[in-house]
Amino acid sequence: RASMMTEIRSFLGLAGQRGRRKYKIGHKIPLVALLTLHSLYFVLLKTVMAGRKPGLIALFDLDDTLTAPRKVATPSMLEFIKELRKVVKIGVVGGSDFSKISEQLGKTVINDYDYVFSENGLVAHKDGKLIGTQSLKSFVGDEKLKEIINFTLHYIADLDIPIKRGTFIEFRNGMLNVSPIGRNCSQEERDDFEKYDKVHNIRPKMVSVLREKFAHLNLTFSIGGQISFDVFPQGWDKTYCLRYLDEFSEIHFFGDKTYKGGNDHEIYESERTVGHTVTSPDDTVEAV
Repeated sequence: RASMMTEIRSFLGLAGQRGRRKYKIGHKIPLVALLTLHSLYFVLLKTVMAGRKPGLIALFDLDDTLTAPRKVATPSMLEFIKELRKVVKIGVVGGSDFSKISEQLGKTVINDYDYVFSENGLVAHKDGKLIGTQSLKSFVGDEKLKEIINFTLHYIADLDIPIKRGTFIEFRNGMLNVSPIGRNCSQEERDDFEKYDKVHNIRPKMVSVLREKFAHLNLTFSIGGQISFDVFPQGWDKTYCLRYLDEFSEIHFFGDKTYKGGNDHEIYESERTVGHTVTSPDDTVEAV
């Protein structure tokens, strides 16, 4: 970095000398030329001081990657991301809607990350600005949505599990989020359901039934988090966000549910990414 700074200063000095040679003693360099040289200097200086590698981005899942499930990011993780951003551009891609991502990563999340992709990238922010949205309602249509929702609610009504709460289906901008126990459950109930699900395969069995029932609609059913799974058109998985990252030749993705059927699987396996499987926020720091 020091040598680059020297080269920049040398370039500025050399350019200044060349500029002066064009004028007789006593003449001044035109203001526009001086401003151009100084502008170039500060652009180069900013690039050097930032130290960010061009063409490279680190892209992170949320739950069990940057935070514990549905928990707020720890101060140490926030500091880690802040320091990492000095080296490479960073992004976050989650299945949750933007409000939930903001709850976990902070209200300034769209300014703390270069890219924020909520709902798998169906709602996309870059440099703090909204750059794209996609609507499930417009794509699928109300009649088909009603068919999916009615069948799913009937299935949950007949499902025998230890407890049920409320909000079994959450309609998001680009997907349906389905929770057999209900999203209104407490954190303790979330933890208990996750353990129960690992033994009894509640979500995998439900996904299998829905996938067969609605095969004609070309939908993807993707298990994520502790208590739910997402339903969206094929191709609307987390690889959807990659369309906004064409400027990057090297995309490193970090996520926990990279297995087949998990909501990180498609982007983990994508030819455009270098996939990293992690198990917790601490593991993410180690992997980076």
